[in-house]
Amino acid sequence: QVQLVESGGGSVQAGGSLRLSCAVSGFPVSTYCMGWFRQAPGKLREGVMLLDSAGGTRFADSVKGRFAISRDNAKNTLYLLMNSLKPEDAGMYYCAADLIRGSYCAYELFGYWGQGTQVTVSS
Repeated sequence: QVQLVESGGGSVQAGGSLRLSCAVSGFPVSTYCMGWFRQAPGKLREGVMLLDSAGGTRFADSVKGRFAISRDNAKNTLYLLMNSLKPEDAGMYYCAADLIRGSYCAYELFGYWGQGTQVTVSS
């Protein structure tokens, strides 16, 4: 059974850091496209970062130089390290998987989702 369970969200002040985790079961995180998405109130969900099976990454321009995506294959867990957080980074963060491909990852192709973890950033 495929499961993605996020954790690590919380409230921080602007400039602070958080590390989100996504514990995965049912498939190896090293094999497929994995990603982090976020949704702020009243806004559409947007892709934040992607990680392919070879370790290649893609990121939204808004998080360049501040966020990093990684995985621990032994723990079968995906991470999102967020530094220099800004109020506009606030929202519900979702872990997602594309269980069809491990390369040529694209934000619109993710079909499996976690329940989300909330991030609040105060100015």
